[in-house]
Amino acid sequence: MIRAYKFLLRPTARQTAALGEMLRDHCSLYNGALQERRDAYRHTSKTGVRYGDQSAQLKEIRAFDRERQGRWSFSSQQATLRRLDKAFQAFFRRVKAGQTPGYPRFKGVGHFDTVTFPKDGDGCRWDSTPHAPVTRVRLQGIGHVRVHQHRPVQGRVKTISVKREGNRWYVVLSCDNVPAEELAPTGAIVGIDMGVAHFLTTSDGEHVANPRFLQAMADELAEAQRHLATFPKRTRRRTKAHRAAARKVAKLHGKIRRQRADFHHKTARALVADHDVIAHERLNTAGMAKSPAPKADPEQPGSFLPNGAAAKAGLNRSILDAGWAQFLGILANKAESAGRLVVPVDARNTSRTCPDCGHVAKENRATQAKFACTACGFAANADHVGATNVLNRAGLALCTAA
Repeated sequence: MIRAYKFLLRPTARQTAALGEMLRDHCSLYNGALQERRDAYRHTSKTGVRYGDQSAQLKEIRAFDRERQGRWSFSSQQATLRRLDKAFQAFFRRVKAGQTPGYPRFKGVGHFDTVTFPKDGDGCRWDSTPHAPVTRVRLQGIGHVRVHQHRPVQGRVKTISVKREGNRWYVVLSCDNVPAEELAPTGAIVGIDMGVAHFLTTSDGEHVANPRFLQAMADELAEAQRHLATFPKRTRRRTKAHRAAARKVAKLHGKIRRQRADFHHKTARALVADHDVIAHERLNTAGMAKSPAPKADPEQPGSFLPNGAAAKAGLNRSILDAGWAQFLGILANKAESAGRLVVPVDARNTSRTCPDCGHVAKENRATQAKFACTACGFAANADHVGATNVLNRAGLALCTAA
């Protein structure tokens, strides 16, 4: 199986400056290749420029600009051009599908944060000092950078990526042939219902509290964003105070993101360790967090009727703060590695179906937390009912597949 490992880098001051220059030069290469494609299409001949055409120009570009483009790995520059090509392929694919995608845009230096080396040993070398007590990764043009390796790497390292997050630097390893770490069977199955009041509720009646990391830091984040808003949005050169304000906001968002990911990993690990089969709702998080469409007022042209956008905004914020999509992805990956089975089921009417008599009605969901069947009088916690129905549907799906 394939697995990614992410480790914190601890570069020196000189290496940190070199890493920033590497991102800057790759960003310049990306923007230059994008400009060439735009100019070629605007020409009267409508000439198409592809990845192969631009990759063939790299040798001349590196010879002409030895101080910048010539410093870095040829393969990493090809990966940057391939990244642009994938953006165009995705754009044209969506256009053919009848969607309205955005045209690939130029990247700002502060928004180009990743450089990929397609092969270990070509411009980079993982564990470049194997006899030293500290793990290092060697990057062309930068040197041997110290790595905080907090767990062993299994399998064969295929690609290496260097990523910047705020003022931190990370190395991401993509490895194949990673052996599965199967756990002993427990004989237990469970259904889970995702929510906002509780992060999840199991069919056994257990509630996992929603930590609400974004809400916990809302005041501090709002203060930092208000301070950042005092500076001009568009400027050629940010002042020292402007850069510090932007770093403050990014630091808070990074902390929230790391806290959320840590909570997701620990919760998913606990579920995988205790159950052989885990059933969950198949959720469309992007659709659930979508803002309501405006309602035009037929009596007053140019005016709009109330559509509940303010209340929906609060719900959307809570859904995105919970991070259901990220959690379910982590759960599926951990289950695959441990030899467990994850079964996604249809989420429709899971909270409106009585698990006792099967009656389906909107009125069964009396409140957000209470379920009361209007046919048989069965009453229980609404989230517990949803998790039970998810488990029942998963059992039916497994029987049908068998």
